[in-house]
Amino acid sequence: MTSDIWLSLPADGISGLPTLAGTDFAYRFWDGEPEFPADPADCVFYTVPYLKPGIGVLPLPGMTSLRVIQTLSAGIDHLEPDLGTLHSGVRLCNAKGVHDASTAEIALTLTLASLRGIPEFVRGQDAREWRTGFYPALADKSVLIIGYGAIGAAIEDRLIPFECARVVRVARSARTTERGEVHALADVPSLLPDADVVVLATPLTALTKGLVDAEFLAGMKDGALLVNVARGPVVDTGALLAEVTQGRLRAALDVTDPEPLPSGHPLWGAPGVLISPHVGGSTSAFLPRARRLLAAQVRRFVEGLPLENVVLTTE
Repeated sequence: MTSDIWLSLPADGISGLPTLAGTDFAYRFWDGEPEFPADPADCVFYTVPYLKPGIGVLPLPGMTSLRVIQTLSAGIDHLEPDLGTLHSGVRLCNAKGVHDASTAEIALTLTLASLRGIPEFVRGQDAREWRTGFYPALADKSVLIIGYGAIGAAIEDRLIPFECARVVRVARSARTTERGEVHALADVPSLLPDADVVVLATPLTALTKGLVDAEFLAGMKDGALLVNVARGPVVDTGALLAEVTQGRLRAALDVTDPEPLPSGHPLWGAPGVLISPHVGGSTSAFLPRARRLLAAQVRRFVEGLPLENVVLTTE
């Protein structure tokens, strides 16, 4: 009997993976195909297929020998409902570091595009119309980042050259970093009125689901921009629609609730709303970083060393 390591990327394409010859371990490739590559009961290390939430959980009930789940996403919300099927002691590791740069890029892209009127320019180009005007700059704006983890810090890294008036940081609990104070979530109501741009980069948890509700949005200043690169359900879509339809707020969304957004959904045509189809992590940076993560994590596992990015252990 082997102890199988299931990878959702082909092992022969991952430089640095340990050679398993002479060990009890074996690599198996599975990226969500209808047939499993081997008996799930023999799997001890499982890499969840990327961007396949309904499929990636299918083998979990049969993984009776499982010791590690490695995601290739920063969030783990798509797995949490199924963790109860697992025995105790399974370590769940996320992909911290894989998506930081790409998600920060989309956050800045959406922010700049929305502020500088890029969607209107594209429509003007399609219509062959010269739609000039006077648009807001990111310079001198106050930016509030809610969700100051690795991605939130990467967003701040990219904001620095744009000469913002200030960047205010919020995480689940208060702390101090080299860059300064990080406020607790409880401080958000007092911070919203000063923010020209509010960027959401928080994980989806019981604490953050519906965080951006009617009361939250009412606390934002007139004309402010909400940028969501977190998860769709962090925002109450109905409450957001009410604000943008009135023209009081604008929004730039890489994630929505529901998702994918149905073709007839009013959010598509809402004024002041820019939507990208959840592509924050889907860039050329993904594969090389995912491969490096898997090589390092599998090596630690095989050699009995502590794993990185452990976010929880099942009880």
